[in-house]
Formats: sequence, C-alpha cells, structure tokens
Amino acid sequence: MRSLKIKAQFLLAILGVGTALCFAAPFRAEAADLSGIKGPDTAQIAAKGDPGAEMTGTVNDVTVADAKAGLTLADLANQAGQNKIAINFVWTLVTGFLVMFMQAGFALVETGLIRAKNANHTMMMNFMVYGLGLFAYYVSGFAIQMGGCAPIANLGGVYPLNSEYAVTLFGKPWALFGQKGFFLHGATYDVGVMVLFLFQMVFMDTTTTIVTGSCAERWKFSAFCISTIGLGAVIYPLFGNWAWGCGWLSQLGVNFGLGHGYCDFAGSGVVHAVGGLTALACAMIVGPRIGKFNRDGSPNAIPGHDLVLVLVGCFILAFGWFGFNPGSTLGASGNGCLRIGSVAVNTMLAGCTGSFGALLYMWMRYGKPDASMAGNGLLAGLVAITAPSGFVNPLAAAVIGWIAGILVCLAVEFFDRVPKVDDPVGAISVHGINGLWGVLAVGLFSDGRSNFGGSWNGVPGSVTGVFYGDPGQLVAQLVGISTLVGAIFTLSFLWNWLVDVFVGQRCNPKSELAGLDIPEMGALCYPDFQLKTQDYRTAWPRKIKEDS
Repeated sequence: MRSLKIKAQFLLAILGVGTALCFAAPFRAEAADLSGIKGPDTAQIAAKGDPGAEMTGTVNDVTVADAKAGLTLADLANQAGQNKIAINFVWTLVTGFLVMFMQAGFALVETGLIRAKNANHTMMMNFMVYGLGLFAYYVSGFAIQMGGCAPIANLGGVYPLNSEYAVTLFGKPWALFGQKGFFLHGATYDVGVMVLFLFQMVFMDTTTTIVTGSCAERWKFSAFCISTIGLGAVIYPLFGNWAWGCGWLSQLGVNFGLGHGYCDFAGSGVVHAVGGLTALACAMIVGPRIGKFNRDGSPNAIPGHDLVLVLVGCFILAFGWFGFNPGSTLGASGNGCLRIGSVAVNTMLAGCTGSFGALLYMWMRYGKPDASMAGNGLLAGLVAITAPSGFVNPLAAAVIGWIAGILVCLAVEFFDRVPKVDDPVGAISVHGINGLWGVLAVGLFSDGRSNFGGSWNGVPGSVTGVFYGDPGQLVAQLVGISTLVGAIFTLSFLWNWLVDVFVGQRCNPKSELAGLDIPEMGALCYPDFQLKTQDYRTAWPRKIKEDS
C-alpha cells in the first residue's frame, strides 16, 4: 500500500508540474541568459583532439559581431539564418554539378547511336555545346530569363534581379523578359545570384545539347556553333522567363485564376520541350541523312556503332537527374524543401517504368527487346516526370513514366513514317514529345500535397491537377503547351532558317558519306580501325551532284 501511495503522489506531482508549465508565460531568452554559455576548452581539444565529435561545432563556432560585447541573441539569430542559406547554397550547387555531369551522358548516348565515322564530330558538338551555351547565357541569356525573378527566399532573396519588362494587356501585366544580370555585372555580383546562375546555366546547356542528337551525321560544325549561341542567348531564356522568371505564363493563376499558373517544377517544358522542338526545327531544315529513306519514302534503319556507350550514357543521365529534379527546390531547408526525398523517388520510379514500357512495347511488336529503345524509354520517363516530380505521388510518377516509355516508341515510328524527319538518336521523341507529356501530366496528376512554403507562383495552397479537383491547372498547362509549339518552335525554326540562308546548315554529300570526322574535325575518332563506307551514288536513290 505504501508503495502504491508513493507512486500516486509522484504521478500527481508530475501532473501538477505539467499543468503549471502549460499555463505559465512563455520563456523569453534574454542577453543575460547567454553569459553562462561556455564552449569547450580549446586547449583541451588541442591536446587530445576530438575523435568523438563531442567538442566540435559548439557555441565557440558562432560568429560574434562584437568581441567586446560577446555572444548576443543577434549573433545566434544571424548564425541560424546563415546556416539555412548555406545549406540551400550547398544543395543547389552540388545538384548543379550533377546536372553539368549529364553532359557526359548525352555525349555517350549520342555518339553510341551514330556511325563510327562521325564519332569525333558528334563528341565535339557535345563538348563545345557547354562552352558556347555557357558564354551566350553569361552575356545575355541569364538576364533575359532571371533578371526580374526576385525575391527567391531559399537563396537569400537574390534582390539585385529586380527588373522585368512587361506590357499591359486586358488590364493585366504580361511580363516578357528580365533586364538585370547581363555579364553578371554591377549589383548582380552577388553570392545568391552566382548560385542561381550556375544552376540555371547547366539547365540551359541541357537544352542546347538535345539538338546535337537530332542533326548528327550531317550538321556543319560552324552552323552548330551559331545555332547554339542563339538558343542559349535568346530562345531558351525567353520561355524560361515566362515559366520561371516571373513571366506571364507563371502569372496565369494570379491574373486569370488558372490554377497556380503554368507549373513546370524542373523543366519538362522549359528544358526538354524547348530542346526537343528546336531539334525538330533543325532536323526539318537540315534534312534526312543520305540513305535514310527509300524512293517510296519508307525508312531504313541506320544502326549506331556502340550500344555500350549508349547504355552507359543512359546510366550517367539517370544519375544526373537526381540533381535535375530534387535540385529544383533550390534548397534543402525550409519552405517545404524536405520534399526532396519524394522528388528523388518519383524521378527514380518514372525512369524505371519508362524503360519497362519501351522494352515491353518493342518486345511485343517486333519479337525482340531493343536495347537502344529501352535506353530511350528510361530517358523518356525521366523527361516526363521532370515537370510533375515536385507535385505528384509515387504511384502517379510510375504511371507517367510507363506512358512515356510507350509514347517514345510510338513517336519514333511516327516521325520516321509520317513527316519523315530523320532523328538519329530519337531526341525529338524523347525530349520534345515527352517534354510536352510531362507538362500535361502536371495538370492531371498533381495531388495538392506539395505545399512548397504554402504557395506556388504567388497563388496560396498547393498545385492540384484535374484528377484531384482543379481543372484550371490543366488549362494553364495547355496554354504552356500551345506556347511551346506555337511560339518557341516558330522562333527556333526562323533562327535556324536564317543560319541556313547565311551560313548553310548541312555538309556536302561527299563529306557526309566519307564521315564528318576528317572533313569537319580533321581527325578520326578511331584511327586504328578501318571504317567501311558506301559509295553515295549507290546509297542514295537519286543522283546527287557532289559539292566540290
């Protein structure tokens, strides 16, 4: 009995203390409370080290503004704020480095899918697209795209990027392009702006490298250089501004009540559809490779020279995509950024089911699994999930990827047989068609659970697709698709048509048949191998006059 009585008294005491704490005034830290906070003895650390990490990362490491005043609450608050932004800076930079490494994946995929006689030429296009695109984006592209995007809370505000050109239509502002950040000059020499520039630059470079695949094996290198500069300096940044730089597409929700405006989490539209549609424009202007189509219009398969390169490149791209999609939170701390885990899983699942979809389609249709199409199915799934990755659940991601894997197979056959556009690597189908599918998927599958800081594009609440109750979001996505197909494709076609008129896009037939490595680059990629080429007079169904 005595034991039970003691236990009862103990429980009552705990309840009493708990009740008192509930009704007590909230504790307020005062400057005096900091005077008793002492860090570990540095002399002790110097003598013994800290193998257990018990004395490293303490109050000693808080930056003190005034050594005479000592540690203050302001010091602690500023340190907490800097730590948050530092986490976001490091996350965004590291994921940007992953996206930059995707250039190697694209180079391997494209080079493996073309013939050995053009390997040096294709690798050089993929190599130089980085330098050409980067320079063009540094000069003007970044300013046009992000020059009016401030504030971005995850990166400390990037407040110097505060000037957006807009016109007024229907009583609403239509923002068209940014005006700050040319040459990263003046106030844009800012730590947050530098992080944003690097991350956005590698996204732009992904777009420019898509085009090299569709025009491989017959594209003049000088024309490639000029075309890439125009894409990186103006065309890509324009749509990037409309979608991500506070431009008019992103404001369809605020201005016209269409969901949360055009939503493209990591760039199915901004990066992949822009690249894929530009690839379509260029391929139409350059024309098909010699021997691709017979006299009756039926297509011939022109196999690539190395499937090992193709599939290794696909793995590198899949790895880099973990920077592409999760990195698009622009942070890992605050504002719902812990959703990076969900974004990463969605990315993985869509790539997986994309490869399944393509593999099974080809197996059922042709009786054999096709390695190159399985690889393209993986990439198609990754492209399609890029826009909705931050807004959908894992089941939806798997469905989006599966559809993309089948869609890429259908699209490759369509472009071969109907418009007869020659695309050696399937770039138009992977990035163009599935980029558009990814944009549409946002308006269908977004489940309203994302909550990135409580709003998106200035509209409170989470992005919700038509399957979860918001048809307005689907309309906004369709407006984005119409803009991509109508405005961006047209602009890309016009720019590349001008390049064709003044420079010429295509190599001469003699160089094409011999392979572009020697005529264009001056060296074979594989000098130790004997390359077999076919005489162009027998390979081409009609007489061609050689360009002397």
